[in-house]
Amino acid sequence: MSDKRYLILAEGKSGDAHYGKTMRGVVAYSPHPTVAIVDSARAGETYEQIPIVGSVEEGLAQGPDTALVGVATQGGRFPPAWRALLKESIAAGLDVENGLHEFLSDDREISELAIEHGVELRDLRKPPPGLSVPTGENLRVQAKIVLTVGSDCAIGKKTVAIELDRAARARGLKSVFVPTGQTGIAIAGWGIAVDAVVADFLAGAAEWLVVEGARRGGEVLFVEGQGALVHPAYSGVTMGLLHGSAPHALVLCHRAGAEVVEGYPDHPLPSLMELVELHEWASLPLRPAKVAGIALNTGDLSEADARAAAAAAEEETGLPADDPLRFGGASLLDAVLRVVHS
Repeated sequence: MSDKRYLILAEGKSGDAHYGKTMRGVVAYSPHPTVAIVDSARAGETYEQIPIVGSVEEGLAQGPDTALVGVATQGGRFPPAWRALLKESIAAGLDVENGLHEFLSDDREISELAIEHGVELRDLRKPPPGLSVPTGENLRVQAKIVLTVGSDCAIGKKTVAIELDRAARARGLKSVFVPTGQTGIAIAGWGIAVDAVVADFLAGAAEWLVVEGARRGGEVLFVEGQGALVHPAYSGVTMGLLHGSAPHALVLCHRAGAEVVEGYPDHPLPSLMELVELHEWASLPLRPAKVAGIALNTGDLSEADARAAAAAAEEETGLPADDPLRFGGASLLDAVLRVVHS
């Protein structure tokens, strides 16, 4: 993996934990440094000690070589004002990495400008050619496979997978994080954004991902989850991952205190115990997966309330529960290893 120096484009969203999650994930976990963040609404501030600047031109003073689209937008499309940011980045000689559903390489004007300035456009969500349905190779992979699933979207499935992978590698295990979304791909440098794959080939893409993770030396694979089985809009991607990656174990992610699907107030969430049972029943019949533990997102709680929430989740489900981002991944990793080696 070649070294990069990121200028993250986060216009209007650098302070938004949801729509700016690509920026936040890359800053937290990428092996490549972010040297500046572009957001004219917060120019002069910092994020994690990284300067926020008002324009691409100002960011160039920090010596970036790659501009990263660090935001999610409604429908995955670029707002009109963003074309100027993209063109300015390309004209400055920066490669561009883009995780939105709108592919820059399909845009004639942007592509011609990139050729003119000798820069590369990387559409992180663009599926690779040749995807098809599963072949059964997912069941022949020698690695132990762990998939993060969730009660909702945007609650930390990627973060939990990365934290567990880090904890495993810290113990000397041959572990690999398997990225299935644009932010994970930006962090790891490989993967498939499964939400952009033709529905019939989604499970096949998930199979390819675990096969590739094993080929990269993983004896334990932590697969980044997407969507949620109980989500009225994004359940399909979860089922495709669940069957295509054929996990041995699941880690159920949940935002502590959440009672309804975010953005869908008429859709109440099942209990944690019901969610455990649902995911185990929905797993691939040839490889029934067990939920090994509950990963709680307790970012909105005090430490005392976070520990109380974990204790309550453990009492309800009989499974280990913890917030691996806040308190470390050791206890959940122990639970996962018990399941995959049982």
